[in-house]
Amino acid sequence: MSESEKKQLKLPNWFTSEKVDTIIVAFVDVYGRLMGKRLTWNFFHDSVMKSGFHFCNYLTTVDIPMNILPGFKIASWDKGFGDFHVKLDLTTARLLPWHPGTAIIFGNTFDANGSVVEEIPRRVLGRQLERLAKNSQKACVGSELEFYLYNETYRGVHDKGYRDLIPASDYAIDYHLLQPGRDEGVLGRIRNEMNQAGIPVECSKGETGKGQHEINLQYAEAMEMADRHTLYKMGVKDIAAQQGSSITFMPKPCQDDAGSGFHIHTSLWEANGKVNLFFDEAAGPQSEIFRQFLGGLLKYSRELTYFFAPTVNSYKRYQPDSWAPTAIVCGGDNRTCGYRIVGSGSSLRVENRMPCSDANPYLAFAATIAAGLAGIDEKLDCGDVYQGNAYDDKNLPRLPESLEEAAKLLDVSRFARDSFGAEVVDFYVRTAKAEIKAFHKAVTDWERKRYFEQM
Repeated sequence: MSESEKKQLKLPNWFTSEKVDTIIVAFVDVYGRLMGKRLTWNFFHDSVMKSGFHFCNYLTTVDIPMNILPGFKIASWDKGFGDFHVKLDLTTARLLPWHPGTAIIFGNTFDANGSVVEEIPRRVLGRQLERLAKNSQKACVGSELEFYLYNETYRGVHDKGYRDLIPASDYAIDYHLLQPGRDEGVLGRIRNEMNQAGIPVECSKGETGKGQHEINLQYAEAMEMADRHTLYKMGVKDIAAQQGSSITFMPKPCQDDAGSGFHIHTSLWEANGKVNLFFDEAAGPQSEIFRQFLGGLLKYSRELTYFFAPTVNSYKRYQPDSWAPTAIVCGGDNRTCGYRIVGSGSSLRVENRMPCSDANPYLAFAATIAAGLAGIDEKLDCGDVYQGNAYDDKNLPRLPESLEEAAKLLDVSRFARDSFGAEVVDFYVRTAKAEIKAFHKAVTDWERKRYFEQM
């Protein structure tokens, strides 16, 4: 048994029946949501801790409202919708301060034959990290997530049909201190309780939209960061609900305000964590690996956009002069570009500004790493940084304009199929197509307002 396997069988010292009475065992679904069960201490300790738990595999074939979708190979009515098995990774155990006496543990998913389920997001990222490990490397990633805060409960928002919502501020609050101070009942709890849960927060700040905020999570190794990111999103909503408020990570909840992004800061390191492979002072200071990694991102991001923008609403964020990028190009310190070069010395990194706040972090990180590694394998170069306003330059490669376009690009991407496997690509393309079909069937307020009387 390896040291890593031994470590995964041990629980932290704080994990005792005196401190914990409820254990959440969880896996990450297609949409980046946590699914699982709440267990009593005795049942967890006597059974589930070593054996893991099962869930019906239909959960891999549902849409966001949990309707079963047809046509998936992974599970179906024809196959009887059996069980998948989740083996717990005890190193992921965390206390949840916003739920006293509660701990959570993540796990990895296996089928009835004991084979890992390749389509599960945590596994999609894991495969890319295995590629890095073979070269004695690792990826470190930081998440910057924007969201909108509303002075209404989730039930109240639902009962209003998600219309005429009351944002936490009446004006733009980018870098403001006054209005965010009024929101400290929610924001202060998020910062402090995330830190207590082992999800270190760097800062919170007001953003461009009415009631919009950003909270930056301290960087970590990619899988750890994805776990933190996913739990953070659930915890933020729990804390807001407890405070009588609501928070949304929907990329574009309001037509007239800025969209919410999920900026990914990425760097490659030696496996021991001592050397940032992107920095080479003698080279000026970007290393050859840095330039090749960025070259891969520039070449392959367009066909991987689904992993950065997985819903119909995502593509409404990509508007000119909106702080969200529309062009796949890298600038230095240039926020009109899809990529930005950030930091210096050992903090040198690439910021991917394209992902939306609804992106699944495991898939977004996997796509970023896969594209970057392809750049290294193909010895690509990123070229000179872009100068000027990328919104206005029509010669630059553009992000897809819709989920439909992004799904088509992913479907025909030879690179994606080689990197993730055909079954994984087919799975996510089908998921995207189901979301597109659901949207095309919907009758919207916009249509009623535009056509009811005039047509």
